[in-house]
Order: sequence, then C-alpha cells, then structure tokens
Amino acid sequence: MTNKTIRIVSTKKLQSNQKQFLLNADFRLVEADFIEIELTNFELNSTFDFLIFTSQNAVLSVLKNENHLILKDKICFCVGIKTKQLLEQNGFKVENSFHYADELVAYLLENHTDKKFTFFSGNLRRDTIPIAFQKKEIIFEEIEVYKTILTPHKINSPVDGILFFSPSAVQSYLKENSISNEVCFCIGTTTANEVEKTTNKIVIANQPTVENVIIQTINYFNKSNPEKE
Repeated sequence: MTNKTIRIVSTKKLQSNQKQFLLNADFRLVEADFIEIELTNFELNSTFDFLIFTSQNAVLSVLKNENHLILKDKICFCVGIKTKQLLEQNGFKVENSFHYADELVAYLLENHTDKKFTFFSGNLRRDTIPIAFQKKEIIFEEIEVYKTILTPHKINSPVDGILFFSPSAVQSYLKENSISNEVCFCIGTTTANEVEKTTNKIVIANQPTVENVIIQTINYFNKSNPEKE
C-alpha cells in the first residue's frame, strides 16, 4: 500500500496535547469549530431535589448563575465522565453518571420513579429524557440553559477521515460539505446515528472522549497503511 499522507478534519478545535497525537502520527490536520455554544441567562429560584445534566455546557451555564449555590445540597445525575468531574470539582453531589442519556433513563426508571427532577438542557437536546419521563408520568421540569449554534465551514481539500463529537457538528458539516469515501470517527452512538443517515463508513470510540476518538483514528489508519507504523 502506498505510504500516503493521511488528511484528517476535526469538527472542533483540539487542545494542543490532543492535536499532537495526530501530528506525531504524521497526519495532516485541518480543524475548525463547526458548532458554538452560547450560555444563556435563566431564572434559578427553586428546583426539585434531583438534578439532571447531560453535558458540561449545562454545568458551566448553571455555575454562571448567581443563585447556583442553592443547588449544592441536591442529588445530581449526569451524562459523561467529564460532566461528572466538573460537577464534583464545584461541590455538587453526583449519585451516578452514564455514557449516554438512554442509560441514565434506564437507571432512573428502575430506581427513582418516585422522585421529581430538574433537567438542565440545551436547545438542541434529544427527546430521550422528556419522552421517557412523560410516558412513566415522572414529574420533572426542564430549564434551557445553553444554545448550540451551527457554524459551518467549507473544507476545500480532500480528506481521509472526519472527527465528529456531536450530532450537531455532523449537521453543521453537511451544510457546506458532503461525505463520500471519508471514514467518520464518532465520539458515541448518538453522533454515529446522525452520520449513518449519510454513510456507513463509521468508527465509534470505545469511550466517549476526544482522546479515544483520536486513538481510534490513529489505529484505523495505521492498520490500513502499515508502512506508516
């Protein structure tokens, strides 16, 4: 196989140490933020005793609210290990965290159907939690605390792989670009489900972290192009 240069697009700007993994593998990297997050102002006077966070963005927005200290004694459930870490670093009590929202829902339906929940969400959130709660008549309130804004960019040069970290980034990418033979590396199944509408050339990270997406990318192309190892 020809020892070709692998070209990768990341749909978010990577941290310097994350970027270095790809550069050390002799990959050519193009990166841009295909979505932007806008933390919004919202009223926070009282909530139920059980809180749900499905992203770090929701936590960051709540921390900006001047009344967020009223939440410190409440029990939190969250999606994502980094969401859990951010909550705990700021003095919140996390009973359990999950990789995906459907796993969180399954746990709550099994263990806490008698509780009342406050769900801190974004404008493009999936319907997984509200639909499940409504079906089981679980009492909850939803507070929108951030907005996800699509910021498409045109990629002019051909690429071999695309790194996707959210369904919104997939939608944004496809506004200015198409996917044909590129391999799409996805942070999780929710993102992969969005990509599947366009292609089946998908690799899903073993863990929903940026670092694992990068590892999967390097491993994939090293196996496809052993002369690069």
